[in-house]
Amino acid sequence: MHNDTITPVHSAWQERALCAQTGADFFFPEPGSSVREAKRICGMCEMRTACLEYALANDERFGVWGGLSEKERLRLRRTENG
Repeated sequence: MHNDTITPVHSAWQERALCAQTGADFFFPEPGSSVREAKRICGMCEMRTACLEYALANDERFGVWGGLSEKERLRLRRTENG
């Protein structure tokens, strides 16, 4: 039996993102914890735009994606949708 593995298109940017090298703790902190370190790492990452686009397209509701927190992404969606 032959099984093909389907690799999602988004995996290329995820492999190159700085968050892949640092661990999820910074990007998915406990409620009320600071996201400052995650945003600092995102600010240096070349994949930031792709990450944010992915999060918005897939309605990611938790964590820091593309340098924005959950609340910031929600505000961005609201302003884009008028």
